[in-house]
Amino acid sequence: MQVLLLLAAVGFCWAQYNPNTQPGRTSIVHLFEWRWVDIALECERYLGPNGFGGVQVSPPNENIVITNPYRPWWERYQPVSYKICSRSGNENEFRDMVTRCNNAGVRIYVDAVVNHMCGAAGGSGTHSTCGSYFNAGTRDFPAVPYSGWDFNDGKCRTGSGEIENYGDMYQVRDCRLASLLDLALEKDYVRSKVAEYMNYLIDIGVAGFRMDAAKHMWPGDMKAFLDKLKDLNTKWFSPGTKPFIYQEVIDLGGEPIKGSDYFGNGRVTEFKYGAKLGTVIRKWNGEKMAYLKNWGEGWGFVPSDRAVVFVDNHDNQRGHGAGGASILTFWDPRLYKMAVGFMLAHPYGFTRVMSSFRWPRYFVNGRDVNDWVGPPSNSDGSTKPVTINADTTCGNDWVCEHRWRQIKNMVIFRNVVDGQPFSNWWDNGSNQVAFGRGNKGFIVFNNDDWNMNVYLQTGLPAGTYCDVISGQKEGNKCTGKQVYVSGDGMANFQISNSAEDPFIAIHVNAKL
Repeated sequence: MQVLLLLAAVGFCWAQYNPNTQPGRTSIVHLFEWRWVDIALECERYLGPNGFGGVQVSPPNENIVITNPYRPWWERYQPVSYKICSRSGNENEFRDMVTRCNNAGVRIYVDAVVNHMCGAAGGSGTHSTCGSYFNAGTRDFPAVPYSGWDFNDGKCRTGSGEIENYGDMYQVRDCRLASLLDLALEKDYVRSKVAEYMNYLIDIGVAGFRMDAAKHMWPGDMKAFLDKLKDLNTKWFSPGTKPFIYQEVIDLGGEPIKGSDYFGNGRVTEFKYGAKLGTVIRKWNGEKMAYLKNWGEGWGFVPSDRAVVFVDNHDNQRGHGAGGASILTFWDPRLYKMAVGFMLAHPYGFTRVMSSFRWPRYFVNGRDVNDWVGPPSNSDGSTKPVTINADTTCGNDWVCEHRWRQIKNMVIFRNVVDGQPFSNWWDNGSNQVAFGRGNKGFIVFNNDDWNMNVYLQTGLPAGTYCDVISGQKEGNKCTGKQVYVSGDGMANFQISNSAEDPFIAIHVNAKL
């Protein structure tokens, strides 16, 4: 009996760290600003069949409609109510998406914006995605309802009411982030309204939550509302399953607030990951890929079982958030594919792939003045559908990095090597590196400015393998390069520094 109790306690402690993906699925994709109808289709036609574990969706709740600038992406981070009613669709469309994605083996993770409501200068009226009335000036949000009593205006100790100094953890939590009205999460009423919203989504069938702006909430206040959450819907999850919680905590070092402050509530977003990996792959500051041998905790990151990792996210791909100019994105496709390939091959962290929309970048004095531009839209502000081209790429300015062959095949690679140790590291002291995952997979990079021709120990069984970067295995042949592994596990790798993609990846499910 004592053993059972201990196991139950351990299970409870681990619950919110488990992504709740189906067995054999190890990554999620952020379908940034996609409509619910398009996500439902994508789960069925692409994500399910290709081994994706889940989708992070944009905030589904009602938000302010901003017309200056016209319908920016960030209006969705300014809630007006917790009605499921946004540019991505209505509640019926959301429910249909959750059901269809779950039935396809793909989980849904909601971006939960609960630190704040809309901006203090949001005005009053019904300029919201579902027409709910609100008055930002009087802190009145009757569709929740929240009133002036439910905000931190009296608690903030800065002259402006804004966060002025990130060295002061009190103002980071109690004052307004970019003028957004800061909810008083120490109040049980406010905690209950937040939990009610999240529980409503849990009942619909979501698997977990990205907690937006977690750094701006006290960990204890978050614990109080997270403790009110239900177990997941037993239609798709085993009884007693807790929602996966991952918290947006930007901790690049040098501030009093640390990612580790939030481990009690769930995983955290490790922003150092993309910032450092971008610096290495770009070869800035004397960095080289050989230094990645102890990648992970050895680089000062949070423990692997507490990390959600990504090369870029919706904020830092456009210069917001954290990471600066080193962040790699779809605008640098060759280096980006290498970075995502490295991430998906390496065992550290729980991996999230980005799926973006194109916008008209326009740099003035080093800053993109169009960083606000929202998703591809019709003239009435409605979001354009994601169309699929004959070559499987997407139209209507949806980038769909998750459909790029190199990225999709590395998502599959990660599934195949899941649970296998990091092994057989090799480097040339510069930017040619290789490593394996036990006896299931092996990957080789040439990021130097000269050709590579080496014999390496792969750890793999003998045979002919299809490279899943230049092509893939289709039937009993390879559409790209072939790699021959001899009886002793050795193989020859030749990678030109001018190759379209200067890396090769092989795994046991791509063996002829």
